[in-house]
Amino acid sequence: QVHLVESGGGLVQAGDSLRLTCTASARTNRDAAMAWFRQAPGKEREFVAAFRWTTDNTYYADSVKGRFTVSRDSAKNTMYLQMNSLKLEDTAVYYCATGRPILSALRLSSAYYYWGQGTQVTVSS
Repeated sequence: QVHLVESGGGLVQAGDSLRLTCTASARTNRDAAMAWFRQAPGKEREFVAAFRWTTDNTYYADSVKGRFTVSRDSAKNTMYLQMNSLKLEDTAVYYCATGRPILSALRLSSAYYYWGQGTQVTVSS
């Protein structure tokens, strides 16, 4: 069992920045992936960003590319999401997740089997 804990959400204005943190109690496997998803009210959960511990590659949704940056601290089993130039449409509950998806499934929430409780990000005008 792996526990994930997110933090760093809050209420900000459009154009501001926030950094989310996700700490895992353990790493499920050396080739595990970690990802951020988000879910806005009335919408399905959507992929935001991800990486695999064994590579330097990072993956982003088109909607956040160039504004969000995912990073890691391997020694701490911790993942970060730096969110810049926040927009109203970034308002959502942000979840971190971990699993062992194949590359083609990296953006699918069904490919991850451990999830955090979520942290609310609200962007106001």
